[in-house]
Amino acid sequence: MNVALLLDVAAGGLLMGGLYALIAVGLNLQYGLMRVLNVAHGEFLMIGGYLTYMLHVHLGVNPLVSILVSGPVVFAGGMGIHALLFRGLLRLKRTQEELEANSLLISFGLLFILQNAALLLWSADIKGYQYLDRPLHVLGAVFPTNRVVAFGVAAMVTALLFVFLKGTLAGTTVRALMQDPVGARLMGVKVPRVHGLCFGLGVGLAAVTGSLVSMLFELTPFIGLPYTITALVVVILGGLGSVTGSLLGGLILGVLESLGVHFTAPDLRMVISYGVLALILVLRPYGLFNPLAPRPGQASQA
Repeated sequence: MNVALLLDVAAGGLLMGGLYALIAVGLNLQYGLMRVLNVAHGEFLMIGGYLTYMLHVHLGVNPLVSILVSGPVVFAGGMGIHALLFRGLLRLKRTQEELEANSLLISFGLLFILQNAALLLWSADIKGYQYLDRPLHVLGAVFPTNRVVAFGVAAMVTALLFVFLKGTLAGTTVRALMQDPVGARLMGVKVPRVHGLCFGLGVGLAAVTGSLVSMLFELTPFIGLPYTITALVVVILGGLGSVTGSLLGGLILGVLESLGVHFTAPDLRMVISYGVLALILVLRPYGLFNPLAPRPGQASQA
């Protein structure tokens, strides 16, 4: 067994894991805070990718600079979608199961609307561009430069999110609402406003991920759903409501997928993701890094 080759493969998995973590953090903000199961999350990644494609190909804007457009535009659109589709649903007194089921149905409709809108705007033809596709030598290993740059940008955006959540009043409010919804309401937190902020922030992060993905892969109107599934796997792997768990879960899944594909076949990538999901649900359903998970031998209070 070639240890150096395995390390190279694992390092390549870490690069993809950074993108997994970024899109999963956005989904975790929505699902962990509001229990809104947004299966259209990956469609916002698709929209971010197409916005970057148009800005780069037609206007000559650097793909990295286009993030400053795709992220804020989709963030604003996400807040509008939340106000239109989800705010009324969240105001109704429903059980968690009813809320998840209803949000699932709404987001399925949103998924088809966004897919068909993308078909009308950009057609079903595969689109893509080349950017920083030359090899980069790092400590004897060779990686595509665009993947290294995408990982670096994803890490920087994730770090900025942590600064927002830990160092700002709005971020503290978000964390308080995730940890103790009843207490946060009693302290006067404007819940609908925070929900709208988190939904917009989540889809904005997905759009930024889409801008980075467009540097690496070709685009179609149907690329979103596989990334939604990957984000769900990462959220469950890391722990519902744990932003740090999503970060670590994304890196872990990226490495596992990379090693699994190396030893099997590229077509089995999604099979590996589903296998990881099944194992986590059986062995540790609260996730690997969820601070609220019961300790071994401790009975669940759910």
